[in-house]
Amino acid sequence: MRQTDKLLAEKLLKISAIKLQPEIPFVWASGWNSPIYTDNRKTLSYPDVRNFIKVQLSQLILENFGDAEVVAGVATGAIAQGALVADTLGLPFVYVRSAPKDHGLENLIEGNIKPGQKVVIVEDLVSTGKSSLKAVQAVRDAGAEVVGMVAIFTYEFPVAAEAFEKANVKLITISNYSAMIQAAVATGYIKESDAAILQLWREDPEHWTPKGITLD
Repeated sequence: MRQTDKLLAEKLLKISAIKLQPEIPFVWASGWNSPIYTDNRKTLSYPDVRNFIKVQLSQLILENFGDAEVVAGVATGAIAQGALVADTLGLPFVYVRSAPKDHGLENLIEGNIKPGQKVVIVEDLVSTGKSSLKAVQAVRDAGAEVVGMVAIFTYEFPVAAEAFEKANVKLITISNYSAMIQAAVATGYIKESDAAILQLWREDPEHWTPKGITLD
């Protein structure tokens, strides 16, 4: 039986929630060149994939953060999936904005959260970890306790691992970059030689350029 991390990676590749272009890179908002682009919002349009993710995230929470009293989704990508998970577990749901509203009550957290409550955070994608940990801090600032975070996918950047450790946040994901590379090779999505390129990118994503291309 295929491992869950590789199985999900196959599903994400199949529906183009993950796209790989080792030779013609994407450019992220940060300016980084990247052989991968991930948009897990696409999973919501595929009931089988959506349900698979919902079940797996719920299982991760039950197994690792069973004392959670509230589920918090990170805006915007994890709002829908977080709500699905909260419904499955029968728990209250809130979501954390990237910035406070500029009108009304100027909420940063939408929904009711009480000081002292144990909160598990749901994220769709972990990159450098900055936005994910910003949500963690918002929940902590509200007086609640973050028991951990679950996510659909992580790029496994060393800088993210260091940031989560420093913030004392346990992160568990369904799938990850390493499993995705294995799945992409196994299904013929990429060649073995492309796998080496993808590995090099993760080691130094900020300065990576595809072979044969130099940037000014």
